[in-house]
Amino acid sequence: MSLTRRRLLTGPFAPDPGHAWIAARGREAARAGDVEAQAAAALIRISSNENPLGPGAHVVAAIAARYPEASLYPGNATDREASLVGVLAKKFGARDEQVTLGAGSGELLTNAVRAFTSTSRPLVTAWPSFEAPRDTAKKIGTPVREVGFDSALRIDLDKLVEASKGAGLVFFCNPNNPTATVHGKTAVADTVKAIRAASPDTVILLDEAYHDYVTDPAYATAMPLAVSTPNVFVARTFSKAHGMAGLRAGYAVGDARVISALAAYKMPNGLGTLTLAAAMASIANTAHIDAERARNTEVRAFTVKAFADMGLSGTASQANFLFMDIKRPAKGFRDACRAAGVLVGRDFPPFEQQYCRISVGTMDEMQKAVAVFRTALAGAPTTSRQGGR
Repeated sequence: MSLTRRRLLTGPFAPDPGHAWIAARGREAARAGDVEAQAAAALIRISSNENPLGPGAHVVAAIAARYPEASLYPGNATDREASLVGVLAKKFGARDEQVTLGAGSGELLTNAVRAFTSTSRPLVTAWPSFEAPRDTAKKIGTPVREVGFDSALRIDLDKLVEASKGAGLVFFCNPNNPTATVHGKTAVADTVKAIRAASPDTVILLDEAYHDYVTDPAYATAMPLAVSTPNVFVARTFSKAHGMAGLRAGYAVGDARVISALAAYKMPNGLGTLTLAAAMASIANTAHIDAERARNTEVRAFTVKAFADMGLSGTASQANFLFMDIKRPAKGFRDACRAAGVLVGRDFPPFEQQYCRISVGTMDEMQKAVAVFRTALAGAPTTSRQGGR
């Protein structure tokens, strides 16, 4: 029997509603030990920065069309990795040799640490930030230099430059996770220039996982900078705005020499046949991403206002999550929310006594979540403002 999109979403191909979190929504919280809670279908999961809508219908259709090839290794299937590389290179004004793929950007970030750091060439990263580079460095014995934030909880770029001297890799997450803050185009370009002057052999990794959600007019992608500058590359993922966290697809674009070194660590057949088909369909539909940005912006603004009405604020979010100053330990707030069916983010030391990361769900989810937040936050604050470090 042939497989259609309808069959993919119904009958034996339908997802089990009791285990919807396996598709990736809630994976991050599950990794933190909350597996039992994640298995409950009724929970509102705004803890892992996932797209609450998943991939678009055009992506689901592309997966269904290629389903008969699911038995084939990607190199033998119609949608090969080289095809996606070519599309990405054209999109960003790069040559094919300036692009490589990964099973999500997580593989690329992990491989970058393995490729460019050592016991004598440290990793530099803001902290807290996305943990994959730091965790990998610790596993392989690479020293880690952690950089703090300014009073607005933006990465301190002067400290980033200073720490880069003699480093193997600088990891610059923009917008940063978990603080949700972003630096503009000029600040990023000036920082890259300063790092290259201070430490010419250091590789600079600009993580743009949340690029598609930014609305700050001062911001622009660093892709043109990466394509034209030695020792610089940008990493992106299909896990966020594209709604493909469960399919695992990411890519890196930049200096050909750096990309070649990064690609040497790439896992063979890391992107499956269906994932490649989904990525090809998703990258071609810019209107869908524009609509997702607009939806997220609206729901984000609603949630920020709801907190403001409670007398609370957070960082200037430019992502699909908020980093809210709830004026009390995150754990107690998280436990209260979970008891009411809402999952919010884990602790992010050293800010766990004051701030909580809250992902942006659908408008319906956030309206329900806000009601829970009001109850959980009732009462006097229990901590004072932490500020930058």
